[in-house]
Amino acid sequence: MTGLEPYEVYALRYATMQKRSSRDSFMFDEHETNWPIDYFVFAVVGKKRTWVVDTGFDKPMAEKRGRTFLECPGDLLKRLGIAHDRVEDVILTHLHYDHCGNHPLFPKARFHLQDKEMEFATGRCMCHKVMRIAFEVEDVTNMVRRVFDGRVAFHQGEEELAPGISVHHMPGHTMGIQCVRVWTRRGWLVLAADVAHFYRNMEEAKPFPIVWNVPEMLESHKRLYKLASDPACVIPGHDPEVLKRYPAAKPGLDGIAVRLDADPIG
Repeated sequence: MTGLEPYEVYALRYATMQKRSSRDSFMFDEHETNWPIDYFVFAVVGKKRTWVVDTGFDKPMAEKRGRTFLECPGDLLKRLGIAHDRVEDVILTHLHYDHCGNHPLFPKARFHLQDKEMEFATGRCMCHKVMRIAFEVEDVTNMVRRVFDGRVAFHQGEEELAPGISVHHMPGHTMGIQCVRVWTRRGWLVLAADVAHFYRNMEEAKPFPIVWNVPEMLESHKRLYKLASDPACVIPGHDPEVLKRYPAAKPGLDGIAVRLDADPIG
């Protein structure tokens, strides 16, 4: 794709957790198994424009949910030279609690969201406890407030947001989840978010157990690869392997933030 300016892309780990629990139903929360899980926000940095992808949760939410909070996402962005209070565009992949909290950190931002996700989070599906387990009512109502403030841009399916960056509806985990496709020096990089939590979800066709539609999730895994220039350019949303496969974003950020448009390590 000649003529496109490549973006730099960063993954910033703000929380983590590793503990074991029983798998007593199909909809068990794999966040609470023996598999370690990391929580990320992402920054897409261009010469003229910076995008934040997902906003994470805060320390009180970490305590409520039993997660280990490492650092405020806003402070992590500052360590990369990004002033969170000046960010004008935030892409929310979906409205689960670990992806859409911390609204006050982004007072100038417009939030990009799929129509279907707002329908999912505010409609009849939320009448079922098992479907709302990963949502927080305050996060959802805060997003409704942002709509009435004129600060939400809704998208339907696949849309280009700017040259070299687009969103793509990838249902399965939720009804309206979207991934983000970014042009980089490595070609097309895809931030999968929770379309695929871990590399093994895609590689082994293994559905993550918090799911709205299993067949849709499996098909979305395949579509992620089709959007990327190379399978290695698909970045899952929670895998600790991400920190091992890419170099630190800058000196002093080892194990905290990595640069995803750099060549993988090894």
